[in-house]
Amino acid sequence: MAATRLFIACVMICIAAGLLGADERPNILLVLVDDMGYSDLGCYGGEIDTPQIDSLAANGLRFSGFYNTGRCCPTRASLLTGLYPHQTGVGKMTFEENRPGYRGFLQPNCVTIAEVLREAGYQTSMVGKWHLSQTRMGPRHMRNLNNQVLLKQFSDPETYPVGRGFDSHYGIIWGVVNHFDPFTLVRDTTPVQNVEPDYYTTDAFTDEAVAKIHEHAESDSPFFLYVAYTAPHWPLHAREEDIARYRDTYSDGWQSIREARYQKQLEMGLFKNRSDIRLSPRHDASVAWTDEPKKEWEMRAMAVHAAMIDRIDQGVGKLVDALRATDKFDNTLILFLSDNGASPERPAAPGFDRYNQTRRGESVTYFGTGMPREVLPGNELTCAGIGPRWANVANTPFRYWKGDQHEGGIRTPLIVHWPTGLATNPGSITHQDGHVMDLAATCLDAAEARYPKIYQKRAITPLEGKSLLPILRGKPREGHKQLFFEHYGHKAVREGDLKMVAGEKGPWELYDLSTDPTELHNLADKQPNVIRRLAADWQGWAERTGVVDTKNAKKNAEAQKKLTRR
Repeated sequence: MAATRLFIACVMICIAAGLLGADERPNILLVLVDDMGYSDLGCYGGEIDTPQIDSLAANGLRFSGFYNTGRCCPTRASLLTGLYPHQTGVGKMTFEENRPGYRGFLQPNCVTIAEVLREAGYQTSMVGKWHLSQTRMGPRHMRNLNNQVLLKQFSDPETYPVGRGFDSHYGIIWGVVNHFDPFTLVRDTTPVQNVEPDYYTTDAFTDEAVAKIHEHAESDSPFFLYVAYTAPHWPLHAREEDIARYRDTYSDGWQSIREARYQKQLEMGLFKNRSDIRLSPRHDASVAWTDEPKKEWEMRAMAVHAAMIDRIDQGVGKLVDALRATDKFDNTLILFLSDNGASPERPAAPGFDRYNQTRRGESVTYFGTGMPREVLPGNELTCAGIGPRWANVANTPFRYWKGDQHEGGIRTPLIVHWPTGLATNPGSITHQDGHVMDLAATCLDAAEARYPKIYQKRAITPLEGKSLLPILRGKPREGHKQLFFEHYGHKAVREGDLKMVAGEKGPWELYDLSTDPTELHNLADKQPNVIRRLAADWQGWAERTGVVDTKNAKKNAEAQKKLTRR
């Protein structure tokens, strides 16, 4: 026993003295953007200038069929824990519904990547949007919160990132922000009450992440850095110099941009069977661009969206420069993706986490459906979104958008870059599927860390995600037999090339994605037995993971039968 203690003491002394050398496990940089469409990046078909991200793709690996959960907070919950979002308690949004799958914050039955990696000796830090603590509403007179109201807490600090495995966090706790003056901005658990006059969230998050890279580089221990940009989530806010570069880019309108993106996707071989990929019909196709009465406003809205992504790209370039400057670039696994498809939302009024005034007391103009578009969006006096027509462009070639479980809502670009660990040819595109819950398994696998059965005396739900490392090593991966989805009643199941999907109250639809990846030819009437089988599988999954209340399983089953009746 004494000899064992002596050996351990010697090892610790050697580590402290640096005699055992640096830890050779990879650093991990996970970059998540917010509400970016499938085709917005240049390397996925877009016209937006994204040379830094495109360079990572040109020297790394792109996934053509990677899935998120369709909305901000469930995707973040799934990504960080390796579970379906309902298993973590964040099946919908960040408010309490007193049901296991809908508690609005991460539950004790799950662990985050940061918690596991910190136990394994990693430095852990987060920058940006958390959106996994309850969004607590104040009294009626505080419903329109902004920086004139100073709160000591935005939720329970134990549910903040620093309560879930991150050594540090600089960013926002809730979901929506004024990008020039964000509410719910914190450093660790302390609210940041004032920002510089020239503040912009994307730049501030980039600067903080760069500083963290330099700080982490001073240690021999590897690091896990999670950078969650709030852009390009509405409100449409960008710096004027970025907007100016896209002033005339969208003058030809929705259909022209969408068709150009589609052709570029075909040329780059983004999809497995080029002959089978068809551009889905444009949303609201009866409305022609030539008849749009507010062209200048619509052009400006999409220009701001592009400018927000452009600024993210500039930030990614700075992160790469920091990795190179600290000699960490080659051994850093970089993962870049979006949390859901582009958003069709155009918020109509303040409330919840939408601000009603600036810090100086100036009123904010909103642009909901049917509301006047007399003021151009872009600065903090406006709160606008790109709307369904531009969202349909951003998600080319798919139908629908954020919140929906069709491909436009849940398919995300994923770029992987890792010079010392990636065995695929530079610029390769893989058509093997994956899900955001696979990223936790991948990070732990790359870090040689073990997913726990027990964490801090808490029983942990078994990991659902599957590591992507075989794909990164250029090999076939035994993926998920089935993947399931649900959000606000929208639902889907993917089994091989078959995908069954339903809207909030609609019947099940069935598609063969091997020949119909844009979901144009519904096979439900031709294959009722498949519909019944997959519907039963979905129901079993829903009851297992907390999507539905098992106490009311009989009632749920009856509702399911109604959906499958043709």
